[in-house]
Order: sequence, then structure tokens, then C-alpha cells
Amino acid sequence: MNAFTAAFWMEALKVRRSKVSWGTSLAFLILPLVGGLFMIILKNPEQAQALGIISVKAQLVGGSADWPAFFDMLLQGMSIGGSIVFAFIVAWIFGREFSDHTIKELLAIPTSRGTIVGAKFALTALWLLALTVVIFVVGLGIGTAVHIPGWSSNLAWTTLGTMLLITVMLFMLMPLVALFASAGRGYLPPLGWAVATLVCANIVAVLGWGDWFPWAVPIMASGMAGPGTELLRLHSYVVVLLVFVLGLLATFFWWRTADQAQ
Repeated sequence: MNAFTAAFWMEALKVRRSKVSWGTSLAFLILPLVGGLFMIILKNPEQAQALGIISVKAQLVGGSADWPAFFDMLLQGMSIGGSIVFAFIVAWIFGREFSDHTIKELLAIPTSRGTIVGAKFALTALWLLALTVVIFVVGLGIGTAVHIPGWSSNLAWTTLGTMLLITVMLFMLMPLVALFASAGRGYLPPLGWAVATLVCANIVAVLGWGDWFPWAVPIMASGMAGPGTELLRLHSYVVVLLVFVLGLLATFFWWRTADQAQ
């Protein structure tokens, strides 16, 4: 077993022994569950109103009770919820060493710092991918159970592709969250950064400059600010890539010089 594999399995073991993976999964499952609830309300507005549920709000949010509307809700919810849930995951992976007071032992082991950071990012990527697939599969199950019309296999595959695109872009924004978790020695700085960038992303998107603001690009890809990826251009993906590279370099550099920061 090489150094990277050993470091990866060490990180994976930490996740397996923690309840964070279950907590983030349950938190993310709110998306398809709420989407299914809105579909039920839209299909039966009179019954929903009789039960005390405000159907007008569901009409404003979901539009019509069909698969395109349901998938749109998943995509938009994922772009917003994913920004926070994914940031929490990264903050935990990189910040727990400080909250558990294991950072000195981790830095003392013979495995290189770059290998440790690479293993953490690899685990993050697999974790986010797994969450995305779970949400999509659960969403398919809920939509089928609710019996909403408008199903199309092409629509489903397109939605999955957009979900994966959003996940990849959100992952590319996570290295800066990892940097704040490392340099900030805990959970609060990275979560504060995630909330601040999410708020700014929504404001910038409304002003019409979202295609130039990296944290707004996933939101625009979801269709929340208009016709989805049609609003994005090459420069939109380039700015996300630049933030990704900058975040990676900064995080690797911090861990390489972490002894000086202790």
C-alpha cells in the first residue's frame, strides 16, 4: 500500500467512524422530499388547502406538477443547499484535526503533507459525488411514487448531467473553504466564508454579473437565474477553474508550511 492509499484510507476511516456522513446525507435528502411535497400540493391544491397547506406558495415555487418542474427544483435546491452542505463537509474534513487536537500528530507522521491534503481532497470528491447520485436516485423514486407526468429519459439524463456539472463546479470552489478551515483552525471561518460567498453570489447574479463571479456560476447553471447553462460562457468556467487552482495551491502551501503556523 503506497502513501497516498494509506492516507486516503485513514481519512475514509475517520468518516466511517463519524456521524457526519449520515447527517449530511439526511440534510441533503430534504431536497427531493420537499420537492415531492410540492408536487403533491400542486397536484391536489384543494386537498392541500383543506389540510392547512398554503398551495399558492407551492405554485409560486414549483409552477406545475410535472417532471420538468420537479427536476428544476432539485437543481436549484442543489446549487444553494450544496454550497452549504459541501462546505460543511470540507470544513469537517480539514478542520476536525484542530478541534480534535490531532494536527500535531498528523504533521509529525512521515507521510508528506501534500499526500495528506491530496487524500483529503480525493475523499471530498468521492463524498460529494456519492451525495449527488443518492439525491438523484431518491428524487427519481419520489417523483415516481407521486405519479407526476412529463417523464422523459432524455430529461432525466440531462438533469443528471447538470447535477454532476454543478457538483464539479461546487467542488472546484471548495479548496478555498479547506484553506479557511486549515488557516482558521476550525469550522467557523470556512462556514462563514461559505455563507458570505453564497450571499454575494445571489446578489451578483441578480445584478446580471453572475457569469463573471465564480460562486454564482453553479447557481446560474441550475437555472435559478434564467435558462440554466445557456447564460454561461467560456469565461464563466475559466473563472471557476482559476479559483480552483488558486485554492489548491494556497491550501497545499499552507500545509507545507504548517509547522511555522503552529
